Amino acid sequence: MDDLKVLLPEKDIPERWYNLAADLPFQLPPPFNPATKSPLDPSALLGIFPKALVDQEISQERWIEIPPEVRDILRLWRPTPLRRAARLERALNTKCRIYYKDESVSPTGSHKTNTAIAQAYYNKKAGIERISTETGAGQWGSALSFACNVFGMKCRVYMVKVSYNQKPFRRCLMHIWGAEVVASPSDQTKAGRHMLKQDPHCQGSLGMAISEAVEEAAGDPKTNYSLGSVLNHVLLHQTVIGLEAKKQLEIIGEKPDFLVGCVGGGSNFGGLVFPFIKDKLDRPSLRIVAVEPSACPSMTKGVYQYDFGDTAALTPLIKMFTLGHNFMPPGIHAGGLRYHGCSPIVSALLDKKIVEARSLHQTGVFDAALLFAQTEGIVPAPETAHAIKAAIDIAKDEKQSKCIVFNFSGHGFLDLGSYEKYLHGELKDYPLPVHELEKSLGELPKV
Repeated sequence: MDDLKVLLPEKDIPERWYNLAADLPFQLPPPFNPATKSPLDPSALLGIFPKALVDQEISQERWIEIPPEVRDILRLWRPTPLRRAARLERALNTKCRIYYKDESVSPTGSHKTNTAIAQAYYNKKAGIERISTETGAGQWGSALSFACNVFGMKCRVYMVKVSYNQKPFRRCLMHIWGAEVVASPSDQTKAGRHMLKQDPHCQGSLGMAISEAVEEAAGDPKTNYSLGSVLNHVLLHQTVIGLEAKKQLEIIGEKPDFLVGCVGGGSNFGGLVFPFIKDKLDRPSLRIVAVEPSACPSMTKGVYQYDFGDTAALTPLIKMFTLGHNFMPPGIHAGGLRYHGCSPIVSALLDKKIVEARSLHQTGVFDAALLFAQTEGIVPAPETAHAIKAAIDIAKDEKQSKCIVFNFSGHGFLDLGSYEKYLHGELKDYPLPVHELEKSLGELPKV
């Protein structure tokens, strides 16, 4: 079983996405209109999303067909391999079996491309000419830039300023696929100008970048907004990961004891674990672990309340684990995890104790990333390294032979600047800014 790589034939690319909402043993709290404080009319979303995606957002159908045009493009990299980390196991001297679903083989190097292609397709069909979006570390911006290029659409990416400066090669990748990239907060939107007036040196956040992208889309009938995580339809598109992983594990006769994924908004985590939630309900011993940075710990230090998905309060109110939409996280290198909230479905699963959460400091995460790179040969993205660190911790703690599966959500070949800082001892752990957290939680909307 050493160095096992489980491949599926091309015909096994999933033909349908799995919608967990159909099988939840509880009702999800509805989104609210912030003006009326009443459940949101889905038609209110049609100003920034195509109808097909709005329908998917509220759907209760268990299976939703993947359009043939989308499957044709997914065929460029799917199905992705399931690999056994045998060399890592030996380095840890563990009895556990560690597997990872390798999403780094996509054209943009991460799982984000799974939903980018779908969202660009539906927008193109709706006659949209341009998409605006946000990005943290740049994986989502790269993925949507690629997808818009495939369908002949324009793309503007508001990139969180700290990552804009830390990750120039992510910007380059977006430029290669024809996107315009703007450091957020910027002077190009009302929301950005307001933030810069308050703090001219603001390093930005995903919530702030979302505000700018939503504002642009709302003001132009030929522009729609696209989100890379959090919303139901985004996690729906990512379930190709877990659907393939289930089939691959069955081929080798494995049942996971632990499923692990990093969480910013929740898309790669949900993509892996949602197809296994029914298994968890039938087999409580299966543990599903969501991992986040200690510097931005929405699941472990946040509250489960209604909040805005963006800093400027332009979005509907959704019930989620949140640090408050005004929370400005420290400048950790896992830029994709610097989000104040979490997916409504992931949040509900956490509230019901169907999944569990833990938070990790940055330097320990990079220690784990280096060990993985030195044993398995792939340099992980800082976000992905959170899942690796958690999988390593589990393997060290477990005395019995257990099956651990984590989502390798993306490679770190364009994050080498952060590794250079780590190797020179320049990375530090950021304590949670408690005073800022208390302030942002005190500013949560009243619903």
